[in-house]
Amino acid sequence: MVRHGRSAPDGSPAPLSTAYDTALLDLDGVVYAGGEAIPYAVGALGEARAAGMRLAYVTNNALRTPDAVAAHLTELGVPAEPDDVVTSAQAVARLIADQLPQGSRVLVIGGEGLRVALRERGLVPVESADDDPAAVVQGYGGPDLPWGRFAEASYAIARGVPWYASNTDLTIPGARGIAPGNGAAVQVVRIATGAEPQVAGKPLPPMHRETILRTGARRPLVVGDRLDTDIEGAYNGGVDSLLVLTGVTTPAVLLAAPPEHRPTYVDADLRGLLTGQPEVTATGAGGFRCGGWTAAVDGEALVLDGGGEALDGLRALCAAAWTAAGDGACGLGSGKALARLGW
Repeated sequence: MVRHGRSAPDGSPAPLSTAYDTALLDLDGVVYAGGEAIPYAVGALGEARAAGMRLAYVTNNALRTPDAVAAHLTELGVPAEPDDVVTSAQAVARLIADQLPQGSRVLVIGGEGLRVALRERGLVPVESADDDPAAVVQGYGGPDLPWGRFAEASYAIARGVPWYASNTDLTIPGARGIAPGNGAAVQVVRIATGAEPQVAGKPLPPMHRETILRTGARRPLVVGDRLDTDIEGAYNGGVDSLLVLTGVTTPAVLLAAPPEHRPTYVDADLRGLLTGQPEVTATGAGGFRCGGWTAAVDGEALVLDGGGEALDGLRALCAAAWTAAGDGACGLGSGKALARLGW
């Protein structure tokens, strides 16, 4: 049973790969970063598939087509077909097609993934505000997207044309670090026009709808590295989630998470799919125990005692922090406690 506003990470006696029928996996920061596989990802996904879990790759990155994503995954050692990939380009194309007639022209600010998804829905991609578009759609276009594309979008939107965005992730992880994402580009057009786009990607319902329609998942587990897209998207969809610490979320940010950003499970990487998850229990003295660690609140700070696996300590700290915060975000100091765990 899904618990919203959870006060601790859940435990699972069974491996997650058998407790859930489908893993809805984010890509950037989970399976790969900067095009290279994240350590342990290839082996863990292969074992999860062998255990009977369906793997579906759900990404807010609208740049590449499902064919290209599947080919890249296969090259990395993760066999995938285009039908295994769900993108925010597909979600936003369905959103537009639900509101506009077939054959409508749509001004594309982004990459080939958007163009392919629009054609799939019977819409016609165009390149200029002078092409009489019925809508503007904006998605991540890669680091070399010309600045003039934002001006083209602004011209059309200023004429009253509806504006759609595949997603609003402010950042995207890469091999050299964190780079601006589509949300940063959307902000440029927002400043120029004063308009607001309709957004399809995670964490909003159109993306969850697209994912369920395409995968048919009955017991899905969302797997991601971002609290504000992957985990909030699972929260909005009423499904469980696994946060992996291979992307943008740090332990300190996790401890401060408001209810909609609290994952069901926490693990270091995708090997967490292959194991059960340890239970976090209340000690009866205001503390929480996981493995060999006990966490509690002391004044304005989180404190940690014991020893053992660092992740167990983090899970215990989450329970203490989230319980203290209730329905808000935790503002307790966590630096000393996390330093004991090597973070």
